[in-house]
Amino acid sequence: MPARAVRRSAKCDDNTRRALPPLSDAQLAAYAVTALIEEAQLTPKPALVDRRGSGAHRDLDLATMIRSANALGPTFAALARVSRGRVPSATLRAELAQIGRAGELAMMQATGGSNAHRGAIWILGLLAAGAAICGDEAAQASSICESAAQIACFPDRFAAPVSESHGERVRQRYHVGGARREAQDGFPHVIDIGLPALHRARADGIPENAARIDTLLSIMVSLDDTCLLHRAGLPGLAAGKQGARRVLACGGSASLPGRMALAALESELMTLNASPGGSADLLAATLFIDTLIQRDASGITSGSAEPWNI
Repeated sequence: MPARAVRRSAKCDDNTRRALPPLSDAQLAAYAVTALIEEAQLTPKPALVDRRGSGAHRDLDLATMIRSANALGPTFAALARVSRGRVPSATLRAELAQIGRAGELAMMQATGGSNAHRGAIWILGLLAAGAAICGDEAAQASSICESAAQIACFPDRFAAPVSESHGERVRQRYHVGGARREAQDGFPHVIDIGLPALHRARADGIPENAARIDTLLSIMVSLDDTCLLHRAGLPGLAAGKQGARRVLACGGSASLPGRMALAALESELMTLNASPGGSADLLAATLFIDTLIQRDASGITSGSAEPWNI
């Protein structure tokens, strides 16, 4: 297997772990769904669906995003269930891919044909699988991301031709990594950027909502977001990166100058009809891993309620 070395970030792992029972498949799925819903509800985000409206997306709104997220609960649970007790392999990769494609169909049915979370199925699906493989080590971000990366490095023998995927076409045209490389590299925008930015903002006393917005912006500064590239090419990517950098330089979204810069960023992206959907998916992934870390640090187990007929 063409395994990649995955960077480990000790500061993202909790060194005071408590003995908790491993999360069930349903619990992992619930955390993944919650991460998607919390990302969708986070407001204000630049040109993305949030509580204010549809952003640059004519075929999506908040209610649709929430329906999509809830429809993916059984998919995330199935991905975790198939992975539990396994090691990354080509066989497991093929099984997960089949489940993921069925999840795409469920998403499309829930949204009336709109692509709300295709990238998130890949990203959060791999992380849910990685968490199931890690078992009682599921709060260690580096272990989850390493297991997910090992899975992602195996080829999908039944994948559709690249011409059928916007993301793959963008990857080839602009020579960027995209969601596939992000996973194969061990989710560096979660481990090295998202989690440190979120934890640093909290340590600085920034309110949670603003901390999450600033985390999204930190990801945008670094990520070659294929959603921006697909919708607006290199000008859209440059606008997203430079605008996000300006907001953070102005003091972040909790400050008045930062909020003004954020409004300017949104205006520019709306003019370009572009939105940082890839960055939003990685924010959701960051929130998912952060939930696992917080659970372990607090010693509190989640409830046993299962919102889906799994």
